[in-house]
Amino acid sequence: MKDFATVEDVQSLWRSLKFDEEKRAKELLKVVSASLRVEADKFGKNLDEMAAYDMSYALVLKSVTVDIVARTLMTSTDQEPMTQASESALGYSWSGSFLVPGGGLFIKDSELRRLGLVKKQKYGVLDIYGENQGNHSYPH
Repeated sequence: MKDFATVEDVQSLWRSLKFDEEKRAKELLKVVSASLRVEADKFGKNLDEMAAYDMSYALVLKSVTVDIVARTLMTSTDQEPMTQASESALGYSWSGSFLVPGGGLFIKDSELRRLGLVKKQKYGVLDIYGENQGNHSYPH
């Protein structure tokens, strides 16, 4: 099975890659494509067939794949990248939020939704008082 995006797609949709990032991106594309296939399989969907059938879907699939690879590439291998940081002066306070605490690959729910892989709500409205039978003594 081929990957849903290429290194060239990552470079054209995100940014130019350094030499070491290109090697990493090539491997990540395999892992991300396989991970998306596994996620789709949980919903009984075949991404390869869906992409072959619908060119628009194939482009969205490519975009999602590039987004996941780009986010993973932004995760530094030698230190944790920050998405938000704040500092104070005289109170000596500092705080920050990490992009991916602990590193690793993750797929956001919003990315799965873009692919139509939506987690269905198990229950709608639960009628805890029973079914409404109506009052049948009134004429209609």
